[in-house]
Amino acid sequence: MTPIVSDIRILDNLLALNLNVSLWSARRKMSQEDLGGAELPPEDLASLGSKRIADPENLKVFGTLKARAFNYLDRHGVRFMSGWAIPEEKAGEIVQELCNIRNDFQKEKENFLAGYDQNVQGWIEKHHQWGEIIRNSIVGPDYVRARMDFRWQLYKVSPLEQHADNTAVLEAGLAEEVQGLGGTLFGEVAKSAEDIWRRVYHGKTEVTHKALSPLRTLHTKLTGLSFVEPHVAPVADIVQAALQRIPKKGNITGTDLLLLQGLVCLLKDSDALVAHAQKVIEGYGPAFVLDALLADPGSIHEPDGPAGQMDGIVDGGPDDTPILPDTLPVETAVPHPAIPSLGLW
Repeated sequence: MTPIVSDIRILDNLLALNLNVSLWSARRKMSQEDLGGAELPPEDLASLGSKRIADPENLKVFGTLKARAFNYLDRHGVRFMSGWAIPEEKAGEIVQELCNIRNDFQKEKENFLAGYDQNVQGWIEKHHQWGEIIRNSIVGPDYVRARMDFRWQLYKVSPLEQHADNTAVLEAGLAEEVQGLGGTLFGEVAKSAEDIWRRVYHGKTEVTHKALSPLRTLHTKLTGLSFVEPHVAPVADIVQAALQRIPKKGNITGTDLLLLQGLVCLLKDSDALVAHAQKVIEGYGPAFVLDALLADPGSIHEPDGPAGQMDGIVDGGPDDTPILPDTLPVETAVPHPAIPSLGLW
């Protein structure tokens, strides 16, 4: 298996971003008085739960905005330490989008606080039989305001090179975090590919060009983070080569769809993906890798097992993956193999 180890020098090309989004849950701890003085077990045995003092429906928008920010950073960065590593050259673009989300967050926050008293009163009226225990725990708008926030920190990371105590340098831990960044990236690619397969390609005999959108998003992420590890750029090239083979118009069927399904299955398997990227590094072009996928259609047929699992690429052993020859091919056009439908079209 090809080792995936990122070099500490990649820190020259990335910035670390930590995102802090604080949400108010509208929950308060239940008290014994809320239960009318009923006898309760001792605290070391059991504890009371919580109660909502405002309608949670009015707070859902903040969870949506938090998820929007996380999804955006996942599309352009890779998880690193307590946040994300992002390409330094894209920092301005990424921060601008975070500013946009923060503006939406602040707008929704002010709207919520402006109607806070009415919302709480409406919640009491909805649960009038429990109105007293809600009133006993109401907090003011300023309390809520202090607990809702959207902010981030963007900073440069560099290793500790000198210290009076050499142990601090040797055991700083940053090198290990950086070395694992490539593996983290390929793990995120595999997870995204699993989701793409399940939502877009599983069981399909025909798709529209919208099916290319998540692959383009993945390609953008790989291109921006190509400095993280030597195999990342070849993977981006493989994805780009596949996208370029797809006709510009009309629904995607037949061999074109089979190619995309094979690509997604390859992206789902980090070990196989890195092995194919290594072939590109050794001199085989991305087109040759794609032809190898088409030459082994059995590796991407739909199994009888759980949805989303594929024979060969995901669950099979090494004999099931497309095999690339050890010698470079003669520089002639590689014909596209004729392949059976396998029920895919």
